[in-house]
Amino acid sequence: MAKIKETDKQLVQQVFKGNNHAFDLLVLRYQHRILTLVSRFIRDQSEAEDVCQEVFIKAYRALPKFRGESAFYTWLYRIAINTAKNHMVTKSRRPPGTDVDLGDSELPELPEELVDNASPEATLSTGELQDLINKAIEDLPEDLRTAFTLREFGGLSYEEITEIMDCPVGTVRSRIFRAREALDNVIRPFLEGEEPEQAGASVNEHEKSK
Repeated sequence: MAKIKETDKQLVQQVFKGNNHAFDLLVLRYQHRILTLVSRFIRDQSEAEDVCQEVFIKAYRALPKFRGESAFYTWLYRIAINTAKNHMVTKSRRPPGTDVDLGDSELPELPEELVDNASPEATLSTGELQDLINKAIEDLPEDLRTAFTLREFGGLSYEEITEIMDCPVGTVRSRIFRAREALDNVIRPFLEGEEPEQAGASVNEHEKSK
């Protein structure tokens, strides 16, 4: 009989009882997702990996304060976002444009009408499109980028993002909508055949015009 996979709650309870191996299982379960999330804020791969490790160290040390009022992974995601932002503040810079290998993490889903109307040249330029999307996400205001990243790359529900960002669900929906609208404004010209330099207008300029 196949072994039943233990839930996060069960593993956390085992850690409370002194079973450190249970925390190792939690790390294995979430390390790729946390690295993917952190990498959306910190584009240097080596730094992102260091911050990812720091996230789990902080989580382990803070676990005695975890009361289970929220899901373990939303609690962990909150630690990851705060750690990534603190790292950026310490470095006193925005994340550089260095590409990070995100493995099997996917690009955000593009509207069907954009894909249907894309020029043949644009559909072949996957690498350029990914670079354009990465740059556009980096240019989003911090609150929009966080909400969009949690939704599109973290796969979280609006309610889960609300819990992590500590704001009303309507605010989360608005931020994600505005982020998608801003990205659409940058990506659409490229898919319609413009050069990346022409298509890559600043997302912040789009936000300022609202």
